[in-house]
Amino acid sequence: MAIIRPFKAVRPLPALAAKVAALPYDVMDSNEAREMVKGNPYSFLHVDKAEIDLEPSINLYDQQVYDKASENLQQMTAKGILQEELRANLYIYRQIMNGRSQTGLVACAAIDDYLNNVIKKHELTRKDKEQDRTRHVDYCNAQTGPIFLTYRAQGEISRLVAAWTEKPPLYDLVSEDGVSHIIWSIDDDRTIQALADQFQKVDYLYIADGHHRCASAVNVGQMRRQQNPGFTGDEEYNYFLAVIFPDEELQIMDYNRVVKDLNGLTSPEFLQRLKEKFSLSPHQAAEPYRPKHTHCFGMYLDGQWYRLQARPGSFNADDPVASLDVSILQENILAPLLGITDPRTDKRIDFVGGIRGLKELEKRVHTDMRVAFSLYPTRIQELMAIADAGQLMPPKSTWFEPKLRSGFFIHRL
Repeated sequence: MAIIRPFKAVRPLPALAAKVAALPYDVMDSNEAREMVKGNPYSFLHVDKAEIDLEPSINLYDQQVYDKASENLQQMTAKGILQEELRANLYIYRQIMNGRSQTGLVACAAIDDYLNNVIKKHELTRKDKEQDRTRHVDYCNAQTGPIFLTYRAQGEISRLVAAWTEKPPLYDLVSEDGVSHIIWSIDDDRTIQALADQFQKVDYLYIADGHHRCASAVNVGQMRRQQNPGFTGDEEYNYFLAVIFPDEELQIMDYNRVVKDLNGLTSPEFLQRLKEKFSLSPHQAAEPYRPKHTHCFGMYLDGQWYRLQARPGSFNADDPVASLDVSILQENILAPLLGITDPRTDKRIDFVGGIRGLKELEKRVHTDMRVAFSLYPTRIQELMAIADAGQLMPPKSTWFEPKLRSGFFIHRL
């Protein structure tokens, strides 16, 4: 059973919310962030990517970056840009993108649920990224970016949330990318308790996005426990900021691959080798080939799109990880033919989120890459099945859209 609880959110004034709210820190580099904040001193990127306010040559993990993040957060609070609630509330966060909506509950989840695997993971974290966010949370004394969680939809939770969204929202705005962000504050104790009681009936929560932020929040919680051996478990550092969505409302987009060379093979040699594990046919239409189902792939090579279908026996259909399309591509093409054994570290491969479209794959092949692969999106049921089995997904398996904005809610420790 999952624990959720309300919190005293630090949040922007409604008139400034559109200027404060920002994309997550890890979807852009520092130079892109500097461009994004030009003319906007209110952007939450000044907190989440504080290096943008320091010399461009600074190391991202320099102590000055964390000091600056803390200073910027304090200044935004001191100036009244951000204000702390007088009481602990829950919130509802609805996003609408291209006519499709997803509605999540904003709450604090328990670090003990993470440690006890009530909150399930599906990917590894990198130590450098985990340490970075741990220091960021510690020095800011706050969690500034929500973790994106999901659960198997429960009718009563959906009913309670839907009923509350009939009330006037706290924020209702459209971000620069056309995504609507609508937020309600649940400030009724009976409704808060009813939602908490219903989540007690939810067996597991699953990290959809934000493994590094989640691990970092837990790290800080454990550090604070060690520093305060008399802790009661009720302290804020025992909980972390999350937006919790029912699985049926989520969309995972394709996460595609581009590779710099053919590992010494000529194009005819490469195509011939592919036929050992795939049926292969040219795609005759003018548009890029978008796979219509699992175990089917698109490939762009020498100005031509191809359709690849994995042959029976080329993967273990009974293994939830081995049967993922990202695994089939890795084990049958990227590793044995193109020599990419570790896609986490190999500089010859890059990953292109589906939000950028398949034309982006063609563009990359015509500029700095040699071959591209389009994939069918991983399904949320596959993610949950792998987490339930205690297994891990390959890197870059899922791309969730729309992205949660940072700055709407801060959880002070």
